[in-house]
Amino acid sequence: MTGAPVVSLPGACARVFGREVRLAARRFGQILQPVTFFLMVTTLFPLALSPEPSLLRNIAPGVVWVGALLSSLLSLEALFRVDLDDGTLEQLLLSGQPLAGLLAAKMLAHWLLTGVPLVLAAPLAAASLSVPADALPVLMVSVALGTGIIGFVGAIGAALTLAGRRGSVLLSLLVLPLVMPVLIFGARATDLAIRGEPAAGGIWLLLAMLILAITLAPLAAAAAVRICLE
Repeated sequence: MTGAPVVSLPGACARVFGREVRLAARRFGQILQPVTFFLMVTTLFPLALSPEPSLLRNIAPGVVWVGALLSSLLSLEALFRVDLDDGTLEQLLLSGQPLAGLLAAKMLAHWLLTGVPLVLAAPLAAASLSVPADALPVLMVSVALGTGIIGFVGAIGAALTLAGRRGSVLLSLLVLPLVMPVLIFGARATDLAIRGEPAAGGIWLLLAMLILAITLAPLAAAAAVRICLE
């Protein structure tokens, strides 16, 4: 009698990733919520201030990045909360696979499902703020990197606040100070691109921060999940 087949770590991560995608397809409204909030924030500023293109270009970096930051925070509360309630986190812990690897697959899926729609919506937000077309590549790349950093760093906060009843408030207090550099460098790179100046420095800094977040965030989140489940 042969035993059950052993699933490798890449195979287990692929299953976790696929599960997240299938669940997101069933809850499509949750994917649209951050994008809708992002577009609402960025398109309301021209109505509230002035349609003057020069003024809108000056405030565009800050408006776009504040909108992207707040939109990314909206979906973090449910990152682990639903899995805690239905027992999925316990199953992942008892699966025999490294918990950090499985959570990394979950974080990657969350980034793609929430960050990519924001990247695709960025040109619409930029158009409402009179951002020149030449600055769009830098804007989209920086938003892609920035949402990844916010997602991975925010996952640590989501794991740390699993045991709390008001996790959303505490989560924002924990994550916002940690992602302030993302807001600063992302807005600066966007501002330089709008002015027609080289913005590679900010992009490289965001990329380095993303690599660091991908490396450390799954380990920290796994430790926090273990503490919560004990």
